[in-house]
Amino acid sequence: MNDRAFPLEALIVVDVQSAFVSGDGAVPEAARLVDRTTDLIARARRSGALVVHLQNDGPAGADDEPHTPGWELHHPVEPGSTEVVIRKTEDDGFDGTCLGSLLTDSGVRALAICGVMSEMCVQATARTALAMGYRVVLPHDAHATQDIPAAPGISDRVPAATVSRVAAWALGSEAEITARAADVTFTAVPSRSH
Repeated sequence: MNDRAFPLEALIVVDVQSAFVSGDGAVPEAARLVDRTTDLIARARRSGALVVHLQNDGPAGADDEPHTPGWELHHPVEPGSTEVVIRKTEDDGFDGTCLGSLLTDSGVRALAICGVMSEMCVQATARTALAMGYRVVLPHDAHATQDIPAAPGISDRVPAATVSRVAAWALGSEAEITARAADVTFTAVPSRSH
C-alpha cells in the first residue's frame, strides 16, 4: 500500500505571527499566505487532525519578542486535545520542544507544514520531521519568506518567491511539494479516532 495515498494526520503551522504577516514587516503576499493557512487550519480541524501552532520566542527587541504585539499568533487557536500551541526559541520546531513526543503520542505518521520563514523555521522543522521518518507535505502556496537583500559582489536581490522555492527544493526528494494547499487532505489523529 502506498503511504502517499493516505490523508495527513497533522498540520504544523510555523510562526504565523503578527510581525510576519501584518504591517511593515509582513512577508510579500502575506494576504495569500494567511488565506491558505486559514483554509488549511479549518480543514484540519474539521477532519479531527492534530493542529500544532509553533510560536517563536524572539530575543529582546526582536519583532517577535514574547508578549509584544508582533509575537501574537495571527490565527485564533481552539485549544483542546487536537489543537495546541508550542513555543520555541530555535528555527527547528522540534529543538527543545515537546513536538516530537506530541506527534508520537498522537500516532501521527504524516503531516503538512506551512508558515514562515520558508528557508529558516519551515525548512528546519520539515528537515527534522523527514529525518524522524514522517511523511512531510509542504504546500508551496502556504509558506513564505522575505526577499534576500542584494549583497555587493555576491548577488542581486533574491525575490522571496525564489527563496521559498529553493528552500523547498533543498529538502530533497523525500519531501512532497504540492503546488496548492487546497490539494492537501486530512484525517483524524489516530489516537483520537477510537
